[in-house]
Amino acid sequence: MSYLVPSEFVTKMVDAGESKIFMSTRDTLIRAYMAGAILALAAVFAVSVTVQTGSPIVGAILFPVGFSMLYLLGFDLLTGVFVLAPLALIDKRPGVTLGGIFRNWGLVFVGNFLGALTVAIMMSIVFTYGFSVEPDAVGKKLAGIGEARTLGYAKYGIAGWFTIFIRGMLCNWMVSTGVVGAMISTSVSGKVIAMWMPIMLFFGMTFEHSVVNMFLFPSGLIMGGNFSIADYFLWNEIPTVLGNLVGGLAFTGLTLYSTHVKTAPKRSFN
Repeated sequence: MSYLVPSEFVTKMVDAGESKIFMSTRDTLIRAYMAGAILALAAVFAVSVTVQTGSPIVGAILFPVGFSMLYLLGFDLLTGVFVLAPLALIDKRPGVTLGGIFRNWGLVFVGNFLGALTVAIMMSIVFTYGFSVEPDAVGKKLAGIGEARTLGYAKYGIAGWFTIFIRGMLCNWMVSTGVVGAMISTSVSGKVIAMWMPIMLFFGMTFEHSVVNMFLFPSGLIMGGNFSIADYFLWNEIPTVLGNLVGGLAFTGLTLYSTHVKTAPKRSFN
C-alpha cells in the first residue's frame, strides 16, 4: 500500500475540489449520473444480501463494493463534492467563487438523482416481472424501509427531523473519510482498503446518506410504500442533505485542511 502523508493527500483534496468546480457541465452530469446509478446498484445488492441471510451486518460488509467502484472510475457523489469543492475557495484558488461551488453541487445533485432514479425504475421491473406480480421479498423490504425512515421520523415532529439531520452529519463524516481514502494511497488495493472501512461503518449504523436515499425512497414508493413524495423530501431527503453537508465539511474537510495545510506555528519553550 503506497501511502501519502496527510499534507500530500489534503493538497490533493484541494486540487480535486478546484478541478470539479471548473469541470464542464456535460462531464459533471455524466460522472454524477454514473455515481448515483452504481451506488444504487450497491444498495440493491446490500438489501438483497440482508434479505437472503437475515443479517444486516453482512449487507453492510459488502455494500462498500459500489462506493469503491465508482471512485476508482472517477465518478462523483454529492457527499464528496460537499467536502472537496469548498476547500478550493478556502484555499483562495484563482477563479473559484461561491457561485461556482453552488453550480457544482446543483449539477451533481441532479446527476446523482437521475442515476439513482433510473436504477430504481429498472429494479422495480425486475422485482415485479414488469409489474405483472406483487413485489418480491427485496421489493417489500424496500417499501418497508421507505415507510420506516419517513413516517417513522415524522411521528416525533421536529425532534425526528433533527434526528435525521444528525444521522446525516454522522453519515458524511464517515463517507467523506472514504472519499479521502481514495486519495490516501497510489495503489488500487490501498485505495479500496482505505475506502471500505468508513463506508462499511456508515451503512452498518444505518446513517442517512442523501444519494443512497435517492434510490431507496423512490424505489419504496414504486414498490407500494405507504408514504408520499412530500414525506420523502420533508422527512428525509432535505434534512439528510443538510446533515451530509455540515458533517462532511466540518468533521472531515475543515479539520484536515486546518491541521495539515494551514498548520499552526509550533510552540516555543524559550
